Amino acid sequence: MTPTAHHSTLRVAVLAGGNSAEREVSLRSGRGVAAALAATGHYAALIDPANCPLDDVSWAAFDACFVALHGGAGEDGRVQRELERLDVPYTGSGPQACRLAMSKSVAKAQFALHGVPTPPHELIAEGETLPEAARRVARLGYPLVVKPDAQGSSVGLALADGPDQLARALAEARQPGGPTLAEPLVRGREFTVALLDDVALPTIEIVTPEPVFSYDAKYHSSLTEYHFNFDLADEPRDEIHGAAVGAARALGTSGLARVDLILSHDGAWVLEVNTVPGLTARSLAPLAAARAGILMPQLCEMLVRRCLAAAGVA
Repeated sequence: MTPTAHHSTLRVAVLAGGNSAEREVSLRSGRGVAAALAATGHYAALIDPANCPLDDVSWAAFDACFVALHGGAGEDGRVQRELERLDVPYTGSGPQACRLAMSKSVAKAQFALHGVPTPPHELIAEGETLPEAARRVARLGYPLVVKPDAQGSSVGLALADGPDQLARALAEARQPGGPTLAEPLVRGREFTVALLDDVALPTIEIVTPEPVFSYDAKYHSSLTEYHFNFDLADEPRDEIHGAAVGAARALGTSGLARVDLILSHDGAWVLEVNTVPGLTARSLAPLAAARAGILMPQLCEMLVRRCLAAAGVA
């Protein structure tokens, strides 16, 4: 790569689309990023790895790569490994942090090692029978949240209020393929904290009439609300903040990341960490950045400049 990043205009390849279950959201994120970079006078080209393998991209034409791929290879570390092999500076977390975060069960193991509170769980293998699964998840108690171990955007998320609903919930969560994770439904208030490296942006409370923040609630419902001004004492606020920063540090994220949490009567519980959070018009990380005075064009430029600085070409 030619270190041309010191020029004021950046040339950025925006990776979006891909083959994951979150393809449509990723394409929306990519378009948002490209428009934001163009608004600050930079050149941005959308590249869909589903149609153009990374090896076929003329990387010499770009200063950096903005990763806007959600789920699949874009968020489990494979794309990041490829970009490092090609010597391309890229936004966001490295391969190891992506790999840890993408598997909810692996992330939970890391949280346990670093004292980050997260609900207990059982990992259910793809071929495991219903009676086996039912026997193992019984210790967690119902209601249970059942979800794919390695999908984002609440894809495949299902609720089982009792043992009689486990088969349906498991079938739904198994649709994308791979192992599934069962954990107790933690009742409480839902929050999300976006981070720039490990500096937390303003906390958002998610208010939805549904019992869980599902894919529909996230992307289609007009009833889902996001609040910055919420009534909460200093102690639980600090607990949410501390758990979010602790979770990101436990996985070693960098650039922009987002941590989803539930505040219950007995404290803050980390649900998951997103290493490539959404960057659509409805996405929460850009909303949090805007609340901190960083609008989408500035946010995207900042993320590119940070990755160039980290690669030593700024």
